[in-house]
Amino acid sequence: MAKTIPIFAETPRSTVQNPENPLEFRKSPVLSLYVHIPWCVRKCPYCDFNSHEAGAGFNEREYVDALIADLQSALPLIWGRPVHTVFFGGGTPSLLSPGAVDELIGAFRALAMLSPEAEITLEANPGTVEAEKFAGFRAAGVNRLSLGIQSFNDEHLKALGRIHGSADAKRAAQLAAEHFERFNLDLMYGLPNQTLAQALADIDTALSFAPPHLSCYQLTLEPNTHFAAFPPDLPEGDLCADMQDAIETKLAAAGYANYETSAFAQAGRQCLHNLNYWHFGDYLGIGAGAHSKLTLHDRVLRQMRHKHPKAYLDAIRAGQPIQEAHDIAAAELSFEFMMNALRLSEGFAPTLFELRTSRPLTVILPQLKAAAAEGLLTLSAEKIAPTAKGRRFLNVLLERFL
Repeated sequence: MAKTIPIFAETPRSTVQNPENPLEFRKSPVLSLYVHIPWCVRKCPYCDFNSHEAGAGFNEREYVDALIADLQSALPLIWGRPVHTVFFGGGTPSLLSPGAVDELIGAFRALAMLSPEAEITLEANPGTVEAEKFAGFRAAGVNRLSLGIQSFNDEHLKALGRIHGSADAKRAAQLAAEHFERFNLDLMYGLPNQTLAQALADIDTALSFAPPHLSCYQLTLEPNTHFAAFPPDLPEGDLCADMQDAIETKLAAAGYANYETSAFAQAGRQCLHNLNYWHFGDYLGIGAGAHSKLTLHDRVLRQMRHKHPKAYLDAIRAGQPIQEAHDIAAAELSFEFMMNALRLSEGFAPTLFELRTSRPLTVILPQLKAAAAEGLLTLSAEKIAPTAKGRRFLNVLLERFL
């Protein structure tokens, strides 16, 4: 069984705050590293991520050097803290060569305190992989792969603007199963003209590869995307709700726990990197447009790198990769914590709120009690968790803490 990082197993700190500095953090959370690769073969019409078509603008050597320089410049903020997970996201990180990934992981080990047992995830597009590349990623140190399948139906893949077809998706899933003990398949439902039977057929096909982890998202029309400007014909809301119910029922019967809003895993196979986000842990983001959240002695710092690849590379050369940086206000910490932690089906231990925000739980107790009275939360001394109703109406629940 894969080892897990004890997210909660941290040295307890005193619950008595320093009256002169109520935001004195006496224990840093688990630290993760996020690496953004901003290029794709083609921009998908539904995607609002920071991604750009590669073309002639993708210079692997230049970008690898920039990522290493970016990490070096950030070391004073994370000095002495072990890195427990690494996530290569995008964009399409599988556009990188195995050699480049090997060099980057080697640099992470040399420069940062990368745990020998760190979970290292790389996102891959079925249209950009082959057997030799998967083997190369595994040899480089990647021990978890996340495949952006979206669907196994050719018509739906065409409607989504994906560069792969059903045969490519199945071959990539088979290769992932052969080369990685831990891998994830990303699926979407509520696709243009999709029926309930077709949505469940995608799940059945995915299950045939016995993935340890599945992510199932409903397609939504995000602002500033092609689909937002030219909306496709999507299934009605009631049909999408039926799809969600049927998918959750089928995956539960197959032994997958719906441990987070859109994430399903076999026992012990949760994504540790994402769990750290949802437990409001810390993460350093490097690469174009990457975000960081870092707990310092008396504040929580947010950063964003320059977003456009060219602007980012120019900023790296100038020694100034950070475009924006600010401390999270004490009043905002409560909401940000709840926005993450309430995505988890199991919720969180009340003590974690104080550990992550350095604020007593009493500051949100009225909202907690009100949400519990509405049937959105279960509230006890051991655990605070969303109910089935709270999970279905998560945005309504989160509004209570704004």
